[in-house]
Amino acid sequence: MHQFLTAPIHQSTKSRTIFWFSLALTFATIYGGMVLQQAFTGEYVIQDDARQHIFWMQRFIDPGLFPNDLIADYFQTVAPWGYTNLYRLMTWVGITPILLHKLSPIILGLITTAYCFGITIELFPVPIAGFLSSLLLNHYIWMRDDVVSGTAVAFVYPFFTAFLYYLLRRNLFGSCVAIALQGIFYPQAVLISSVILILQLFHWKKWQVYLSHQRKDYLFSGICLIVASIVMLIYALKSNGYGPVINADAAKQMPEFLTKGKSEFFSQDFGHFWFSGQRSGILPRLGTTLPLIASLFLPFILLLNSKIVPLKAVTKNLGYLLQITIASLAMFCIAHLFLFRLHLPSRYTEHSLRIVTAIAAGIAIALIIDALLNWGKKQGNVAPTKPILSLILAGGLIALVVLEPTWLKRFPRTDYVVGSVPQIYEFFAQQPKDILIASVAEEVNNIPAFSQRSILIGGEGYPVPYHTGYYRQIRDRTLDLITAYYSQNLNQLEEFIQEYSIDFFLVETGSFTPDYIRQSNWMMQYQPAANQAIAQLETGNSPLLAQISDRCTRLQVKNLKIIDANCAIAKKISFARRI
Repeated sequence: MHQFLTAPIHQSTKSRTIFWFSLALTFATIYGGMVLQQAFTGEYVIQDDARQHIFWMQRFIDPGLFPNDLIADYFQTVAPWGYTNLYRLMTWVGITPILLHKLSPIILGLITTAYCFGITIELFPVPIAGFLSSLLLNHYIWMRDDVVSGTAVAFVYPFFTAFLYYLLRRNLFGSCVAIALQGIFYPQAVLISSVILILQLFHWKKWQVYLSHQRKDYLFSGICLIVASIVMLIYALKSNGYGPVINADAAKQMPEFLTKGKSEFFSQDFGHFWFSGQRSGILPRLGTTLPLIASLFLPFILLLNSKIVPLKAVTKNLGYLLQITIASLAMFCIAHLFLFRLHLPSRYTEHSLRIVTAIAAGIAIALIIDALLNWGKKQGNVAPTKPILSLILAGGLIALVVLEPTWLKRFPRTDYVVGSVPQIYEFFAQQPKDILIASVAEEVNNIPAFSQRSILIGGEGYPVPYHTGYYRQIRDRTLDLITAYYSQNLNQLEEFIQEYSIDFFLVETGSFTPDYIRQSNWMMQYQPAANQAIAQLETGNSPLLAQISDRCTRLQVKNLKIIDANCAIAKKISFARRI
């Protein structure tokens, strides 16, 4: 059993490596299958982040969709080239964007698992370590919504692990291809990879750092860095047409970036800001802490005597894990220094450090298992029960990793949104393609994906505040919407409808109350419109839209009404005559 569990590759058969590799892929397939099961629970199902990043891709099937749509145009413009064209290519073979975003996670998960196993074997050639590392990385990625979303960020795991694997094997072609793929799918990963390549030129020996004397090191890193520079230059020269990126000083004045804002960044809590903040922290939303905790044991285990941990003798190139960590933290600090110019700081650590800690944890646990079995073997002659005890403890560690998902909350975490009002989606889908829908209800966020029709604005994911040209228009729209929606002024509503060419309002029962606005973090960040609407509602007078809703309703489903905007204008005229 000792030989089966922890024997290095050179002391075991090839079939043993295949067994552990196959087992890792089996678990990855099971986890991906669990995600697929949720993805196909109904006709109207889409992942939360995919709602804004995928919906516009339906233009690949029907170019007439979303005409003159600010939101669709923006997300199409900022989408990475490779990600966009992969989805475009798949539509040519009959796979729709929404279908592909559901199918891709399991494929990306399997690729990531394979590369993670390979990386671990390169660092520590013990197959069970590759299995444990791959399993822990799977627990990480399936407790987050990155890979599940099928959006651009989903590709960082397979492409970054591919780069690390080929780097370890000094495979120049594979490394360059992986860097190029990072650049056209998730450019932030290229910057981390570039720093890692630079660190390859430095060596550490006897507490001294010195430059490499190997010409091949400079040649390898130099060629890879040229590829990285080319793809990043292409990305940098791409014009989005939506104005400059917001600067830190301006962001600090906006409620969107403050506590409870929809793009919360600046937090008064030091620990949250630097460590767990979704956009500002080093490791936000871990989902599971087992890999992190286990990885912290690795340095201490390696310091132990070889008689206690004999298997540590086969470790090699573990310094790569430190280099990845240094590169990630360096880019994290640089991103904070040049805030928002390099996008969000957390993007430079949250993915790469998950990979590092999963691999380090797998190696650490494998070393502990071997140490336990070795201890039991040595004590067998003195105490016959010790080998059994060591085997039980080793089995317990393996079970701890394998069974971890059973006590993780919401595993796998998919954040799939299930549409609950199909009649609404079908109604809008039957309307002309150029209609525009206005609403403050959360359900409006689903309309672009489920009905393929344009919305004026949505509260979830659509109001991205990083490009000033785009967000200025979004903010103006939202302020005007809140003002008109809750207005008691006859002219205000008509002017709003005509200015934005609104065709329908989607009205939620209960939306005409002060508490409805107060409980909406999205609306409350748009001041003074939100507070003015609350003040008007507290006078006891109903907004005009509420007064005409019954007479202009085209369809009512559950607590939602579709109001015809043209009817609203006609009713406004009749109101004016009575006045």
